Amino acid sequence: MEGPATDEPALLAAWRAGDVQAGQALFRRHYAGLTRFFRSKAGDAAFELTQATFLACVEGRGTIRTASSFPAYLYGVARNILYDHYRGKSKSRETLEFAELSCEDLSPGLAGVQAREQELDLLLRAMRKIPLNAQILLELYYWEKLTAKEIGEVLGIPEGTVRTRIRDAKQHVEANIARLARSPELAQSTVMGFDTWADRLRQHVAR
Repeated sequence: MEGPATDEPALLAAWRAGDVQAGQALFRRHYAGLTRFFRSKAGDAAFELTQATFLACVEGRGTIRTASSFPAYLYGVARNILYDHYRGKSKSRETLEFAELSCEDLSPGLAGVQAREQELDLLLRAMRKIPLNAQILLELYYWEKLTAKEIGEVLGIPEGTVRTRIRDAKQHVEANIARLARSPELAQSTVMGFDTWADRLRQHVAR
């Protein structure tokens, strides 16, 4: 059933109507992206969290009617799974503020993803130091190519707010790059080629 001529809206409509194969085709299309989503923020727990997300999607299939696209639905579920993962790891059991806490705060020394190239390693470390919600936003925009509207659905914020937060989050990352870089030249080369390095990092995390 899956192929170049099979567009995603058609698969989604078929899955909503009860076609199990259409659902499996959708999951295959987004498996790599979803695994990447978790690897950059949960390291070695990525496989387990990916499986949990797909299961939750199947169990909550009826709610997908409120989403504009399958990726918006999928990553909305994934975000909740990720939050539950971090809540389960929290020793204090207090409310975790994901708009304030970074991946580095939540999981210091995260294992699972490392980069040898200086710019990639620097960008990866800088991304992990911004608030988790901001990291999710940038990854969905630069890595998964979701629209501002779709990202707004994932994060539960207006589309216009998404565009503002993309700019703010990128500036935050650039500030971290300047602070973490071993030299001004390395910081400059990473910031100047941000889009290129972001795409390279996407490929690296997917390995």
